[in-house]
Amino acid sequence: MGSDLPKVLHPVAGRPMLRWVVDACLNAGVERCVVVVGYRGDEVKAALADEPRCVFVEQTEQLGTAHAADMARPVFEDVAPCDIFVLAGDGPLIRTQTLARLLEVHRRTRAAATLATAVLDDPSGYGRVLRSAAGAFDRIVEQKDASPDELAVREVNPSYYCFTSTALFEGIAQVGNQNAQGEYYITDVPAVLRDRGQTVTLVDAVPADDVLSINNPQQLADVDQVLRARIAGTPADTSKPGRNS
Repeated sequence: MGSDLPKVLHPVAGRPMLRWVVDACLNAGVERCVVVVGYRGDEVKAALADEPRCVFVEQTEQLGTAHAADMARPVFEDVAPCDIFVLAGDGPLIRTQTLARLLEVHRRTRAAATLATAVLDDPSGYGRVLRSAAGAFDRIVEQKDASPDELAVREVNPSYYCFTSTALFEGIAQVGNQNAQGEYYITDVPAVLRDRGQTVTLVDAVPADDVLSINNPQQLADVDQVLRARIAGTPADTSKPGRNS
C-alpha cells in the first residue's frame, strides 16, 4: 500500500476501511465483533476504542486465514453455540443487507457453513467456488492452487462466511496446510464440514461491484470512489483498470 499504516486503517470515504466492516456487522445484529489484530495492532484497537462491542485477539504468527480465525476460539469457549460471521477487515464495500441475507439462509437451511458468492466477468485473483454436478457446494480453490479448468470458473469467494461456532472451530482443527502458500486457509473449512456430512449452503448474494480488492493505492482510490458514489446515491464509474467486475 506504500505506507506503514496497517492496511485496514487506510481511509475509505473518510473512515478507516475496517470501520465500514464493523458497522455493517453491528447493523446486521451482531452482538460482538472479535477483531483479529497483528501488525501494529495497538493502532487498530485505538481506531475502534469508541465501540464497546469490539473485542480484540492477537495473531502473533501469520500462518493463514484459518489460523487467524482460530485466534478467536477462546472468546467462544464459555458461551453457548452461536452463529459467527467470518469476514475480511479490508472489504469496506460489504453491505448490511448482504450479511442479513447470508444469516437468514444459513439459519433457514440449518447449515454448518454458508458462503455468499459473486459472479465476476474477470475473476482473476479470487478463490473459485466449485460446485458439484447437482449445483451443491464442492470446495473453494485458491487461484494459486487452481487448474486451468478451475481458473475458468467465474463464481468467486469474496470471503463472506457464516458458520455455527462449533462447526467453525471443529473444522479449523482439521485443516492442513498442503497448498502453494503453506498456510491454513479458512477456505478449506467448508469442504472439511461437507466431508463430515454437514450442510454447506451457497448463496449468490454479493453484487459484482462490491467485490473489489484493495492491494495498492489505485485500488484504494477505486473503492473510495465506489463507496462515495453509493453514499451519494449515484452510479460509480466502473471503467477504470484494476476493477474485478
